[in-house]
Amino acid sequence: MLRENFIERVFAYRRWQELEARGISAARLVDFHTIHKLNLMAHGTEHYRALGQIVAQAGVKGLRQRGELYIRGFMAALKHRATRKRHTNVLMHIMGYLKKNLDHDNKAELLEVIEAYRLGQVPLIVPITLLKHHFRRHPDPYMARQIYLNPHPPELMLRNSI
Repeated sequence: MLRENFIERVFAYRRWQELEARGISAARLVDFHTIHKLNLMAHGTEHYRALGQIVAQAGVKGLRQRGELYIRGFMAALKHRATRKRHTNVLMHIMGYLKKNLDHDNKAELLEVIEAYRLGQVPLIVPITLLKHHFRRHPDPYMARQIYLNPHPPELMLRNSI
């Protein structure tokens, strides 16, 4: 879990550096925050809300200072352990984007896999893989951009043990 958390922060900070290289704008800061929503929720919804307040003021108060304040808060948020309970909450939230597209059996299977994860019977990669399968069949533009589903290269196989 410590390795997963560290690697997640490394890749998140790299995305931030890429944003800075392109130039921070209010729109880009909003986009960065949006695509990391589920990651932040896994570390605590209070972090997502607090960072959202910083983003909301980006166009009003010094963008550069807002960006610096945001990345400090963002990296601090990612230091908080993403718990099984919080991951389960995020997985259920993601499932909500599929509710109109899945039949009863597929919903039941997905709920069963998420519950197995919550109980520690399967690693996080199992419900995420099933969710990604359903999103390939039923694409959602918002979910396609969420970093949570692909936070780092799959060959690292990090989510196989949490």
